Amino acid sequence: MFKFFCRPCVIPCLLFCLMLAGCASPPPVIEQSHSRDPLRNRLLQTYAEWEGTPYRYGGDNREGVDCSGFIQQVFLQLDGRQLPRTTERQALQGSEIAAHHLQPADLIFFKTGWKQRHAGIYLGNGEFMHASTSRGVMISRLDNPYWQDAWWMARRLTTGR
Repeated sequence: MFKFFCRPCVIPCLLFCLMLAGCASPPPVIEQSHSRDPLRNRLLQTYAEWEGTPYRYGGDNREGVDCSGFIQQVFLQLDGRQLPRTTERQALQGSEIAAHHLQPADLIFFKTGWKQRHAGIYLGNGEFMHASTSRGVMISRLDNPYWQDAWWMARRLTTGR
């Protein structure tokens, strides 16, 4: 039935099809800068400055940063607010809120291991920015099964909003 394909052509043809399928994947959902939420826009501008910064445990600058250091630096840059340095202390700031009440700039926290915690800053549209151990500063989606399973809590900072 498929005798018209020569065997040497099959592998390159399959590779070409896979490349095309990769190009067709949708881009991440990120609102354009004309969004009506000025806080989200400021967060995205800050993200653009930090995007791709490598992960470094204990780091707090663009040479390398961990999740709590990233949060601390973003809020310092955003509104001059000095947040605690560790995820554990950041998790005590502000007031706890339900996931369905999230707004841009809310802190979100995850339990990623028995004693390990991870944190990020909610952007809106189901997205958050954080310092990933594997990919550095990036944007992820809360509907990703990994983050859904690891969800711990969210906090709204009570001042400076």
